[in-house]
Amino acid sequence: MAQRLKLESFEQLPAEEEMVELDPVAFEEAKLASFETGYQAGWDDAVAAQNAETARLHADLGRNLQALSFTYHEARQHMLDAIEPLLTEICATILPAMARDAIPGLVADQLMPLAEARTLTPITIVAHPEALTQIEEILRRCDSLPLVYTSEPSLDTGQVLLKFAEGETRIDLSEALARISQTLATCFQAPAEESHND
Repeated sequence: MAQRLKLESFEQLPAEEEMVELDPVAFEEAKLASFETGYQAGWDDAVAAQNAETARLHADLGRNLQALSFTYHEARQHMLDAIEPLLTEICATILPAMARDAIPGLVADQLMPLAEARTLTPITIVAHPEALTQIEEILRRCDSLPLVYTSEPSLDTGQVLLKFAEGETRIDLSEALARISQTLATCFQAPAEESHND
């Protein structure tokens, strides 16, 4: 009878588990250290998540404020663009007409206190021919005042000079209207430049 052939086995045998014995005090310390490590890792993760959320909220807030600012400036510019023609028309047509109508009353208001102090010397009223007619009509009621009327075509209809022996007083609604128009132009020019710079 033939004998069986025995071959060497190259398979790894399962490792025998080593029994490790720990001191109960060392085991408790290892358990506590493990807990501390896990707790610290959890705390670090929570802080990192909170910081990331805070950064996201700040970024969102910044974007929202920027969008709100843009919307405000855009709405303001649309409003100014809408009212600019109206205000320009008021400055060009209505205010000069109001100034022409108001000049005689202003002359009378300026003249009365001055005339009371200087009733003996004549007061010369120098104005544009158109304005002078209106002024004369209003001042006819002040027949007790020594008034002299002088026409001066070089003056604007909104300008009047009240001349006394000691000096003169100037009423200039034309300059006031020019300043209003300039202020209006500057007001509408500034927002347009700001929007181009943005």
